[in-house]
Amino acid sequence: MNSHYLYLLIDCLTVLFPLAFSFHSKANFSKKWNYLWKAIAIPAAVFIVWDIVFTGMGVWGFNPAYVSGIYFYNLPFEEILFFICIPYSCVFIYEAVKYFAGKDVLERYKSSISILLIIFLLTTGLLNVDRWYTGVAFIACGLFIALLEWGWKLPFLGLFYFSFLFVLVPFFIVNGILTGSFLEEPVVWYNKNEMLDFRLGTIPIEDLFYGMLLLLMNVSIFEKLQMNRQSQ
Repeated sequence: MNSHYLYLLIDCLTVLFPLAFSFHSKANFSKKWNYLWKAIAIPAAVFIVWDIVFTGMGVWGFNPAYVSGIYFYNLPFEEILFFICIPYSCVFIYEAVKYFAGKDVLERYKSSISILLIIFLLTTGLLNVDRWYTGVAFIACGLFIALLEWGWKLPFLGLFYFSFLFVLVPFFIVNGILTGSFLEEPVVWYNKNEMLDFRLGTIPIEDLFYGMLLLLMNVSIFEKLQMNRQSQ
């Protein structure tokens, strides 16, 4: 295999299984696509701008050996595709967990989990505002959880936290490969001066909450659109 297509292959394999099962007769995920595409597009626009800025600042970058060479501004095409494939797959997992669990198993604990996350994220972020990735990712994620918990008050956070445990399985596989697991060099490199440099294997701890923020935005918009439709 040509290594220049590695990142593209990762994107495609990530979405292959969820896409194949999106038409299952008992839980037809494709029937919710009209809500899903908006829930993917809006956060993708935010994260692509964030990505462009941070890549330009040298907070992170991409190994040309693993990308096709097609760029949007300073981002490889595969990175743009990442913000479509990953959210699709993760919202699919969220919906699958909702279907099989049948109820919000963490509903009683969601506020406690949210408060602990908010305190941890905002405290860590504010103590590291001199590190761009840590400061922005932690503070943004903490504030968004606070918005969902006390502002929008959407009744899905417990289910999201539970489903996120399942999301962590593909997260560690995909991000592990992108950050250098099993490879001679990482697909995505990071500036150690702009992060805590505390890693879960090869994965920066910041990636965990960067990913959580992205998926929280996807799921909250996805759920909000459905609630608005039902209330009409």
